[in-house]
Amino acid sequence: MKLFVRTLGCAMNVKDSEHFISQLKDDYELCDSPNDADLVLINTCSVREKPVQKLFSELGALHRDMKSGAKLGVCGCTASHLGEAIIKRAPYVSFVLGARNVSLIREAVATPRFVRTSIENDETNFEFENSYSSNPYKSYINIMVGCDKKCTYCIVPHTRGDELSVPKSIILAEARKVAESGAKEICLLGQNVNNYGKRFSSEQEKIDFSDLLCELCEIKGIERIRFTSPHPLHMDDKFLEVFSTQPKICKSIHMPLQSGSTAILKAMKRGYTKEWFLNRASRLRELCGDKLSISTDIIVAFPGESDADFKDTMDVIEKVRFEQIFSFKYSPRPLTPAANMEQIEPKIASERLSHLQSRHNEILDDITNSKVGEVMSVYFDELRAGGKAAGRSDNNFAVAVKGSEELLGKVCDVRITSAQRMLLSGELA
Repeated sequence: MKLFVRTLGCAMNVKDSEHFISQLKDDYELCDSPNDADLVLINTCSVREKPVQKLFSELGALHRDMKSGAKLGVCGCTASHLGEAIIKRAPYVSFVLGARNVSLIREAVATPRFVRTSIENDETNFEFENSYSSNPYKSYINIMVGCDKKCTYCIVPHTRGDELSVPKSIILAEARKVAESGAKEICLLGQNVNNYGKRFSSEQEKIDFSDLLCELCEIKGIERIRFTSPHPLHMDDKFLEVFSTQPKICKSIHMPLQSGSTAILKAMKRGYTKEWFLNRASRLRELCGDKLSISTDIIVAFPGESDADFKDTMDVIEKVRFEQIFSFKYSPRPLTPAANMEQIEPKIASERLSHLQSRHNEILDDITNSKVGEVMSVYFDELRAGGKAAGRSDNNFAVAVKGSEELLGKVCDVRITSAQRMLLSGELA
């Protein structure tokens, strides 16, 4: 039978979809169109309001075009917080499976009107088969689930539950399997990866994220290690030292700022100040030099954000000069305290977001143009139109060269010859 999977949202959803495919491989093979599938899965995201609003229109469109007798399952974070209400509103949905219930996919498919959305379900000791990867040259590895933070804008604790770490033995075994398959890069996943090791669901040896990184660096065949997302609050000196000195750890880091205003950060319950964030970013730049890239998330127009607060955010952008920014207008989410706070006028929110993005594009143009002439180490993992092979530099710049399949899976030096905002082009050095 045929399986079609549509994945929305973050890298954790991508990994969950890979788990679904692996667990169903004995009965289903992937296809490229939902119209041809006997089973359609939509793996949902609920971090922002818009994807949730679009869900039911997408479900309707899928149902209209699916072949007779095909099953339609809703999985992921929106499934977690809407649960049975999805089937009540869209009765053609076959089952609903929450983000903490990935291991139950076979039972869900086999059981009419199956609904399982418990955010207390523990899958940290479940050894997923991991027979499928969306990219054979690199792999995501879950090292923890859930989140203990109480950020006032975020619905994730209500959809993925409390934070639990995956036992080290399971993580190392999966990384070794990735290396044996020939993939050279792993990316560790968790809501706050650098809080790893604080709580397990069973007795485990004491370990923190920095120690885990060091052990992963010892695995032969793994040449590049990335992770997302670390929390600025937990970026202690030990973590910065390991990050900067271990050569296998890619010198690209995602530091979710959210706001540059200490007052807004307090209202968000982020746990750090503007000064702490700037200190950590500055220290990383000192330790890693010009090879480091820093990306971030920023929420514009959080409830109560004044012009002065927004100016603080722009000040951080000028000081850190992020290589990448994921920026959004604040989006009220159910079950979160910020949804009941005084909201910013949409016009002001749009103006602030436009100003921020415009200024960052100028900074990014300066950064990318400065890369022309530089030699970068690139891991090639995809083919692009026009006879080009592409991949990522150690510090996460997208780079393309003329080439074909023989470059895939290889790490090569590339001299950058031209720069666009989202893509560097070059020649093999």
